[in-house]
Amino acid sequence: MKITVCIGSSCHIKGSRQVVARLQSLIEEHKLGEKVELGGTFCMGKCQQGVCVTVDGEFFSVNADEVDSFFNDTVLAHA
Repeated sequence: MKITVCIGSSCHIKGSRQVVARLQSLIEEHKLGEKVELGGTFCMGKCQQGVCVTVDGEFFSVNADEVDSFFNDTVLAHA
C-alpha cells in the first residue's frame, strides 16, 4: 500500500507535517512498515480541500485531528 501526503505550501500550512508524523507513528505502532510505504509529494492540485492524501491513488482530505480515524478506516481496513 502506498500513502502519499502533499507537503506543498498550502497543505504544509494546513498541517501536513503533523499528518505525516502521526501516520509514521501509527504505521510503526501497528508494525505495518513492510506493507505500507509512506511518501511525500508536492501539490496535488486540490489545495482548498485540506491536507491532500492518496492511498494507492485514491484521494482523501485529512487534517491533523482526523489522522487516527483515517488510518483506522482506510489503512487498517485494507492492510
